[in-house]
Amino acid sequence: MSTGWSWYIIVIAAINIAGYTWLLWWTAKRRPGDPKPEDTSHVWDGDITEYNKPLPKWWINLFYITIVFALGYLTWYGGWGNYDGTSKWSSKQEHAQDKAREDAKLEKTFAPYQGQSIDVLAKDPKAVALGRSIFGNTCSTCHGAAATGAIGYPNLTDKIWHWGGAPEQVLETVLNGREGVMPEWGKVLTGMGGDNAVDYVIAYVRTLSGQGSLQNDFMAARGKTLYDGVCVACHGVDGKGNQAMGAPDLTDDYWLYGDSKESLRQTISTGRHGIMPAHRELLGETRSRLVAAYVWSLSNTASGSANPQSGQQAQ
Repeated sequence: MSTGWSWYIIVIAAINIAGYTWLLWWTAKRRPGDPKPEDTSHVWDGDITEYNKPLPKWWINLFYITIVFALGYLTWYGGWGNYDGTSKWSSKQEHAQDKAREDAKLEKTFAPYQGQSIDVLAKDPKAVALGRSIFGNTCSTCHGAAATGAIGYPNLTDKIWHWGGAPEQVLETVLNGREGVMPEWGKVLTGMGGDNAVDYVIAYVRTLSGQGSLQNDFMAARGKTLYDGVCVACHGVDGKGNQAMGAPDLTDDYWLYGDSKESLRQTISTGRHGIMPAHRELLGETRSRLVAAYVWSLSNTASGSANPQSGQQAQ
């Protein structure tokens, strides 16, 4: 808070307290010429009379005590602008102390799982339960309560991993995050193949996942030529993608942003930019391991017998 705002608060608070005190003093006094308590001339229904009796002394004195208490409270707890208060108490300091106590409790809870591999943790029901709780508080906003994802947010329950599904790869994703970039290729493709170039590439990409055939398909054939000139660098000659770059496999039936022509046209023409935030600072090492173990367990058996790298192209 700036010095100017600090003084503004101090002055406003002081004026209000002084105003309450003056008003209480002024209204508590009887002055010459005031009507008698029973003589206000305010009468209703013949016998209902308004009196003008002053407040009892005990009530007035109690009000004065509350004013003194307010002054002491503001001075003790630092209610005068930037003044820290004689007690040096602050809500920030109390929050930090409470957080430290709760963090110590959490560390005690998480200590048994420190440094363990996520495939080992996935075999422990208690560890998985803790990971599920962390997921619900942290990850479900994007990936959903059931971890099935949404448009632009990966489904974590299948066998498809854009950045690799091995335990250490999943942990790396949670700890340090990922940034997937599909460049904008619309202008480049149009310059190479004309106004319909993007549609040609869409037609060919669809054949990679069994949604069409190159035979007798002029658009797909033209699209393959364009694909080989531009897209092959990331997605490979066979369209299997590249986990090291986060480039998805185009031969499966999973489409992160949807498989409609409109969605594919937007992906190719204007690109996509997906970010998985790093959670190392937010969750810490052990909690990241627990949530990674939970995520890994969703698509692997409890015994860890499933091969996380077999036929998997990224979450």
